[in-house]
Amino acid sequence: MKSPYLSLTQWLWVALGVALLVTALTFLFTPPLPQRTMVMATGPEGGAYAALGQKYQEILSRQNVRLELLATNGSVENIERLRNSQDGVSVAFVQGGTTSRAEAPELVSLGTLFYEPFWVFSRVQPQNVPGGATKAGMRVSFGPAGSGTAKISHELAAAMGLDLSRTEVLELSPADAGERLLKGELDLVCIVAAWDAPIVRRLLLDRSVQVRDWPRASAHVALRPYLSKLVLPRGLADLASDRPPVDVTILAAKTSLVVRSDLHPALQYLLLETASEVHGGPSIFNKAGEFPAAASDGLPLSEPVREYYQSGRPFLQRYFRFWAAALVSRMLLVLIPVIGILYPLFRVLPAAYGWGMQHRIFRLYGELKVLEMEFEAESGGPPPALDERLGRLERRADRMRVPLRFAPLLYNLKMHIGLVRERMQADRSVGDSPT
Repeated sequence: MKSPYLSLTQWLWVALGVALLVTALTFLFTPPLPQRTMVMATGPEGGAYAALGQKYQEILSRQNVRLELLATNGSVENIERLRNSQDGVSVAFVQGGTTSRAEAPELVSLGTLFYEPFWVFSRVQPQNVPGGATKAGMRVSFGPAGSGTAKISHELAAAMGLDLSRTEVLELSPADAGERLLKGELDLVCIVAAWDAPIVRRLLLDRSVQVRDWPRASAHVALRPYLSKLVLPRGLADLASDRPPVDVTILAAKTSLVVRSDLHPALQYLLLETASEVHGGPSIFNKAGEFPAAASDGLPLSEPVREYYQSGRPFLQRYFRFWAAALVSRMLLVLIPVIGILYPLFRVLPAAYGWGMQHRIFRLYGELKVLEMEFEAESGGPPPALDERLGRLERRADRMRVPLRFAPLLYNLKMHIGLVRERMQADRSVGDSPT
């Protein structure tokens, strides 16, 4: 008769099947490993964002992550590229104030990276701009279309009531606008760039060009929280020639690192690590370690990096390189539920198997007890049918295979079967003897 209970080997096969099933389900429902290629929207070729993109590209290559750089006109176009999933752009530099959560719900910020001063350089008298009337026929550049510079310039001009209809507004890159201002071909340029950008340094040192002070800067910051008020110290550009000749109050936007919200969290951590390496040093407007900062100018902070700012690097990335940490993290997502199922299963399995073995032997003991009770109830000696049933029981016990630790129980059963057989034979001998 085939046993209805599973053998130890069968139990092991069941456990293996459960493990494989849980593993398959976990791989189906856990996030995939991070992709090895990202596309970053930077800015105009030769600009500050393009140069920063190259630094990011070099650092990420150490982690075997390929960063492709896409030149754009600036922050406004970067937002459009990010929002259009067909473009494949997953990360970009974006000036503060360019967009908001309501306008771009699919985007999140990894934090602010650095100040970008909003420079106003001119060859005209101070009373004309900013904040006052403009001359008819003035030639100005507010930055290329699609750039954050153009967007902020027009917003501030409108806020101050400047009438741009009397001016010739050109859409030039910072480098082109600066060169034309130095040649006298423009009267005023607005540039959003770091203070050490080559064109900014040239304009600061040229005596024919004046860097404009922002009047009512505190009011601008109060009305537009994405702006900051900074002071360019006198003589910073050149102490010997005292350039600039006075302290200059300037407005500045903060540049953020913006990603699509569906970008793999591991890549978000990696980008933030890269940002710390690139932007973590001191500058004339910030101290070391001030950037990247857990601040968002219009867009919400990504939830994974919010935890990064609060608790530091994820545990696995403290001890493993990027891809090893990502792989181990994925393995843990698989192993934890598998262990959660298999651990109690293997705790119960030996006990269940032992109970099954004992039950098989004790069942034969029960049958032996029934035979013995029937034998004792017979007054005329045991009938042949009892002998036959006892023989079948003995053969079943002989064919039973049990692990070594259950052998004593089986041998006791066989011994007791032999005792019952001896009693039956003794009773039959007494019944057959002459009186």
